[in-house]
Amino acid sequence: MPGNLHPSGGGLALRKRPVVRRKSQQTVAVSADCAVSGGVPNPERPLVVSLAKLLERLTGYLPEPDLPQIRAAYRFADAAHLGQYRASGEPYISHPVAVAEICADWKLDTQALMAALLHDTAEDKGITQAELIEHFGSTVAMLVDGLTKLDKIQFSSREENQAESFRKMLLAMARDIRVILVKLADRLHNMRTLDAMAPEKRRRIATETMEIYAPIAYRLGLNQVYRELQDLGFQHGHPMRYAVLSQAVRVARGNRRDLVDRILTATTKSFSDAGISVQLHGREKTLYSIYRKMQRKHRSFAHVQDIFGFRVIVPEVLDCYRALGVLHAQYKPMPGKFEDFIAIPKLNGYQSLHTTLIGPTGAPVEFQIRTEAMHRVAESGVAAHWLYKSGSGAEDIARVSTATWLQSLLDIQNENRDAAEFIEAVKVDLAPEAVYVFTPKSRILALPRGATPVDFAYAVHTALGNQTVAAKVNGELVPLRTELHSGDVVDIVTAAHSRPNPNWLAFVRTGRARSKIRHELKVSQQAESQDLGRRLFVRALAQLGMRLDQLSTVDWTRLLQWSGNKSQEEMFADIGLGKRVADILATRLQMESTTGDARPHDVAVASGLPSPPPQAGDAPTPRASLQLDGTEGASVHYADCCRPIPGDAILGYLGKGEGLTVHLQDCPQARRLFQKHPRSWIDLNWAPSVSGLYQVRLSAVVTNGRGVLARVAASISERDADIRHVTMDDDAGQPTIELHFLLAVRDRKHLADVLRAVRTHKFVVRAGRAKAH
Repeated sequence: MPGNLHPSGGGLALRKRPVVRRKSQQTVAVSADCAVSGGVPNPERPLVVSLAKLLERLTGYLPEPDLPQIRAAYRFADAAHLGQYRASGEPYISHPVAVAEICADWKLDTQALMAALLHDTAEDKGITQAELIEHFGSTVAMLVDGLTKLDKIQFSSREENQAESFRKMLLAMARDIRVILVKLADRLHNMRTLDAMAPEKRRRIATETMEIYAPIAYRLGLNQVYRELQDLGFQHGHPMRYAVLSQAVRVARGNRRDLVDRILTATTKSFSDAGISVQLHGREKTLYSIYRKMQRKHRSFAHVQDIFGFRVIVPEVLDCYRALGVLHAQYKPMPGKFEDFIAIPKLNGYQSLHTTLIGPTGAPVEFQIRTEAMHRVAESGVAAHWLYKSGSGAEDIARVSTATWLQSLLDIQNENRDAAEFIEAVKVDLAPEAVYVFTPKSRILALPRGATPVDFAYAVHTALGNQTVAAKVNGELVPLRTELHSGDVVDIVTAAHSRPNPNWLAFVRTGRARSKIRHELKVSQQAESQDLGRRLFVRALAQLGMRLDQLSTVDWTRLLQWSGNKSQEEMFADIGLGKRVADILATRLQMESTTGDARPHDVAVASGLPSPPPQAGDAPTPRASLQLDGTEGASVHYADCCRPIPGDAILGYLGKGEGLTVHLQDCPQARRLFQKHPRSWIDLNWAPSVSGLYQVRLSAVVTNGRGVLARVAASISERDADIRHVTMDDDAGQPTIELHFLLAVRDRKHLADVLRAVRTHKFVVRAGRAKAH
């Protein structure tokens, strides 16, 4: 299980007073947060920060022997930040203490609290990890190191650095969940004290909070933190909109108070009559949620009626459904506005019944019904593990959900070493909205909104996704890009030899599917490149009278040492991708076998390279031959400039890192490339039996008239050729028009059959294969 979901708060005996070594007496600015140094003392602010408030919160749940460790961490941090002030003019130590107080509200353990107090010492004052280990132990030092990496994020500047820092943040979180809990406490306090910052910096930090930290808080089930971060982000990101909406809500609060009281009185009596013990609370929706609803529904505030909601808390799960029945008997439910998150919890473990009713004035009123345990998880998420030690089923669901998500982060990281791809995948998985779909065996899967059958297949199993060829939704065949909806039953059709299509990357939604597809494509391309490279090397050896199976261990050792490859497979892949030239390697091997040494110049001369450039009008003269049978896969590409098909005279270009590109021998582009890279060409021919379809361009000049395009297309289809693309010249009013088709055919004979069929029409002036360009 990833992450330390059950961290221990083991004791630590400090043997000597901490010695703080600073880089300089000057303060150092923090890159991303508003807890920046460089401020000046404010005479109106207290210059001494007391630890009493924090210790008062800790005495309620921390063991007495652990409190000296908290004091020691505080003294160390206070000494490190001596002379450093926040932008507000407060001593900098006030920020770590405030962060620790938030962590204490969540009842985090001793090590997490010490990390909260020390979290800026390395970033701001150059305290090394070795010093932290010496004074506080390796666990606290590891937590501080994880938090230090988080603080390096710089949003909207130097994208590559930001992506790498974001990846480090998430991987630190996956190793130990306390890293992100302390970080969220840090960000929450920074957002609460953002007023002292410049407006531009406030907007940047607010945007970063809304896009990264609020979604992470939601994904971990910290809904209270999620809502506050959203409201603070809204306040600092759009201050004018926030102020106007805040004023409107204050006015509405007084106008609608009577309605809230009426509903509370009526529902309390109904529950009492039904004999159900409940806690009933009226709540005002957050400003940001009201703002989002106004945006989503394109309404002014005056037309948003449900700014208040009600929460019903009952003792047992069955009481939730009994309470639902009481409410539906009192007020009419709105159709399509009931959601059962108890039977199907949200991705973050949240459980409740949601129903929207028509209130006494005709306005919609939302109710949430849950048990006490569900309420704890709904507000605190994964932090409920520290807050409450009851180990209820609701808390277990949240813990397992978080562990599953953290494991998925590690899986994505293992298959996506590119930081930008990693962020792209994770941001999708952070999306709060989900759909709930079923397998044919009634297993429920939660997927992000907008997910497709391909996402579903990879969520079930990687092998299922890789072999997907079609999908049925509710018994009907649908395109693989179809968006799934809650309640859909999805059945995946597979084929044993199928593999992922690169086009899937254009519509898959989940990070898991995206990373698995990319990984499989890389693996298959590597295998195909190795196969092609092996064939090229075998051909090169055969020209010199040598065989691959006759090479000794000594031969391979010399060859790999000269090529710089670590293994035979890597060398074959490099040959297939055009990074190595098989003829040069084979010649070098032959010369070393006979003379014991060979210089690069000798190798080039012995292999006949470079060949003299062709004269004007002559085709390139290639050096060797290789057969193509259509099974080479992604390692062989057919040039768009000339579109070769079986039966054509062809040759191949091995571009560095591009694999083998096939050109017509009379292709103008091939002639130009030969002048620049004469060593990169090999002769090709077609195997006697070639499989597959090959794209070719066909042009037809026809007399302009009604139905002409349809009749030409029908003739092409009757000859079993696939039409991939059609365009026509814009010659309105002209007697003739030129049609351009991109077809998929088997070979030159198949193309000739198609052309004969097209030319039978009287309105066809001429038709033929488009020339290479």
